[in-house]
Amino acid sequence: MDNLLSIITFIPAVAAIIMALFLRGDDAAAQNNAKWLALLATTATFLVSLFLLAGFDPANTGMQFVEEYDWILGLNYKMGVDGISILFVMLTTFLMPITIASCWDVKVRVKEYMIAFLLLETLMLGVFCALDLVLFYLFFEAGLIPMFLIIGIWGGKERIYAAFKFFLYTFLGSVLMLVAMITMYWAAGTTDIPTLLTHNFSSETFSLFGISITGGLQTMLFLAFFASFAVKMPMWPVHTWLPDAHVQAPTAGSVVLAAILLKMGGYGFLRFSLPMFPVGADVMAPLVLWLSAIAIVYTSLVALAQQDMKKLIAYSSVAHMGYVTMGIFSANQQGVDGAIFQMISHGFISGALFLCVGVIYDRMHTREIDAYGGLVNRMPAYAMIFMFFTMANVGLPGTSGFIGEFLVLVGVFQVNTWVALVATTGVILSASYGLYLYRRVVMGDLIKEALKSITDMSRREKAIFAPLVVMTLLLGVYPVLVTDIIGPSVTALVTDYQAAIPVSGDAQLAQH
Repeated sequence: MDNLLSIITFIPAVAAIIMALFLRGDDAAAQNNAKWLALLATTATFLVSLFLLAGFDPANTGMQFVEEYDWILGLNYKMGVDGISILFVMLTTFLMPITIASCWDVKVRVKEYMIAFLLLETLMLGVFCALDLVLFYLFFEAGLIPMFLIIGIWGGKERIYAAFKFFLYTFLGSVLMLVAMITMYWAAGTTDIPTLLTHNFSSETFSLFGISITGGLQTMLFLAFFASFAVKMPMWPVHTWLPDAHVQAPTAGSVVLAAILLKMGGYGFLRFSLPMFPVGADVMAPLVLWLSAIAIVYTSLVALAQQDMKKLIAYSSVAHMGYVTMGIFSANQQGVDGAIFQMISHGFISGALFLCVGVIYDRMHTREIDAYGGLVNRMPAYAMIFMFFTMANVGLPGTSGFIGEFLVLVGVFQVNTWVALVATTGVILSASYGLYLYRRVVMGDLIKEALKSITDMSRREKAIFAPLVVMTLLLGVYPVLVTDIIGPSVTALVTDYQAAIPVSGDAQLAQH
């Protein structure tokens, strides 16, 4: 099908425009229409994306479904997917109908709320499909705006502070990326990403302000992109915006933020940092590995000290993203496979955990852990689902959480055994904070009077969790659904990366 990627990307935006132009009023009927139109549009996007998956050839490591048009002012509109990006497209289209379904109780500015999520879906899909630097940057940066509004308008008491902190952190990091993109255009004469992947940026050591830069221009470009993607992931120590954003965001905003938006950073490392700047990545890899290991241990310990459920899960997300960066910069097959698998798995598990918090927040209007206890007595279905995703988050064998972490640790062990040893302690710590949260919220006697009339999950809520349970189990027992798709593309990426290192290294030695 021609223009399939553009159709998938822009269905939500078209629905948002229709909603903005033709839906009038703020009565119950208008609100209901907005919800149904958003659900219809996101479901249609997912169904169309199944054609993309069906027609994809994993053995072809190049870009597929490529579309290219001359754009305004001589810029280039180019879209395409490979084995790495297609699963992020599928993750986005799969999770958005679930996210919209979880918003059914929203009563304030419902039309605007749905428009924000629809536009956000288009912009996120654009990031994963863009094959032009300018197009990628526009999608990447524009995605900040709907999320900024979602947090700032529909968030909690400190929503304005959290929204501006989210925006400023991510925007300032991206300014350096823009400078790097301009430099790349100046050096290579094109903004076409597949062409840039084959361009050999200078790796000659040079001196800047008296400091010798090993890896030359590649290291400088790597650091500029790293500034943006590290904040987006987010990596320690530039992670502090995430807990505030999660705590203040509405439930649906937290789901999208954790499940999809954070993955843009990992995708950026895989699309730009490793293949375009292999020497720079190799120079910086030891630092990134240790930062990731520190993130896993430090944020897990911080999670143990939290009294707010959302904040605990937010710090858990930072820890799990540490495994992702660690796997990517181990730069071997198992590590990169594990990193991508972990991102896909984390999308299902973290999204479900934030939905679990949303279920009881809607009933009790508090996220304080001390406000709960003994919910198993009144909410057995909720207790079972919460336990399942807590165990998946810990990395229980048989769930998707285990596969990603195991592959990453195998990959990292081949590169640096000490980093792997430190990271392994994160598995124990994740069990500590996960079970700590579950025990205090769900287990025990039902003592608090306010909880004695709480109701179990509705049919709608159970239906929302069902596909997440299925995917978490399915990928846990049958991981080849992911690894067969990403495998050839990851092999090509790792082979090209490892081939570039000794060549560049020899060239540097020859100059001395």
